[in-house]
Amino acid sequence: MASRWTGSWLSGPGAAQEPGADDEQQRWRGERLGLPQDGPDAVAGWGRRAVALLIDWVPCALVAEFLTQNPATSALALFAVYVTLAVAFTGRTVGKAAVGLRVARVADRGRPPVGAAVIRAVLTCLVIPPVVYDKDGRGLHDRAVGTVVLRTR
Repeated sequence: MASRWTGSWLSGPGAAQEPGADDEQQRWRGERLGLPQDGPDAVAGWGRRAVALLIDWVPCALVAEFLTQNPATSALALFAVYVTLAVAFTGRTVGKAAVGLRVARVADRGRPPVGAAVIRAVLTCLVIPPVVYDKDGRGLHDRAVGTVVLRTR
């Protein structure tokens, strides 16, 4: 069991697939999930995600810097609360909306429930889950709650 576990994270992002996922060749990110290759509802690229994260993070950091005694911890907490509420109630943050992205459940493409949004936001704040991703472009934070980041345009 230990060698299987280490093999899954040492072998790179593609190794984090479900059993049998390597049986057929995937042509684009999201194909296994029934998502289109391009356009609306295609899996979002990393460039757009990074810009969205920056757009969302900067205001949280600025508010924490000027209004709190411990800006680093406060910015992270503010960011987690903001992302949770935005994703749970609208399916996107201001940054995601600005670059044409949304967070959706894999099962039905709807908004994630509040509980899933909380878990996703906390895992995002840990940094590692978003940067460890699978062949579908889903980070561990998305896989943990059954979500995917999709393009809206």
